[in-house]
Amino acid sequence: MYGMSSFGLAANLGISKDAAKLYIDRYFARYPGVARYMESTRVSARQLGYVQTVFGRRLWLADINGPNGPRRQAAERAAINAPMQGTAADLIKLAMIAADRWLARERLSTRLVMQVHDELVFEVPAGEIDPVRAAIPALMTGVVQWKVPLEVDVGVGENWDEAH
Repeated sequence: MYGMSSFGLAANLGISKDAAKLYIDRYFARYPGVARYMESTRVSARQLGYVQTVFGRRLWLADINGPNGPRRQAAERAAINAPMQGTAADLIKLAMIAADRWLARERLSTRLVMQVHDELVFEVPAGEIDPVRAAIPALMTGVVQWKVPLEVDVGVGENWDEAH
């Protein structure tokens, strides 16, 4: 919902601008913490010139205080999104490192071949499916310990589509 105007939502959903405004207003009434997060992030980004992930990786926002309205608004949207999306990227990188170290330590033939957003794709010989399937969720969720636990699902198939 961040950065979405009633005009944009109306166009995307094929509804009236008034209906879209009502939808946005109800969303923020139901989830007031989202609006507070968005505003506090904008303020912080304007003051600091950057936002950062939970792990401290920074995204510098050159246009956050700029005079060009559309560029400033784009920087605000990036400021709101980057801490969450960047933290997710940091998490998957940590999971890749943990998986790679485990595979090397166990001397398995399984190979991590690809990362797609929040997924890791492995090529796993048939004889290694059970140990890999058992170990990977704990490896991935064990990279951090938060109040809300991370969850990992494992799929198996001859190709990525079948694994889903």
